[in-house]
Amino acid sequence: QVQVVESGGGSVQPGGSLRLSCAASGETASSYCLGWFRQAPGKGREGVAGMDYDGSVLYADSVKGRFTASRDNAKNTLYLQMNSLKPEDTAMYFCAADFCPKVLVAVVDDPTTLNGWGQGTPVTVSS
Repeated sequence: QVQVVESGGGSVQPGGSLRLSCAASGETASSYCLGWFRQAPGKGREGVAGMDYDGSVLYADSVKGRFTASRDNAKNTLYLQMNSLKPEDTAMYFCAADFCPKVLVAVVDDPTTLNGWGQGTPVTVSS
């Protein structure tokens, strides 16, 4: 079983930046892929970015060019650098750990199929 803990959320003005962290732990943490997802108030959970085992990243169209995912393998941590933030980026951001194909499919399809969710970290973009 893999556990993930998110951190780094906060409140920023439009155009600002934040960096989120997702730390994975557990015996098989290094064997799983991690992904970022978000859920805005009153809306369903949607994919943001998923990193494959080889380090390649699949981004949702809504964040391409603004968000960048990176990984520190030694720390089993996935980061999400969010730049040029918009009010519509306001949401609870979640990290999930699961088998790599499932994570990548979940970014563009149905995130509810994943296991290994964290508690989330809130992001608010407002002037």
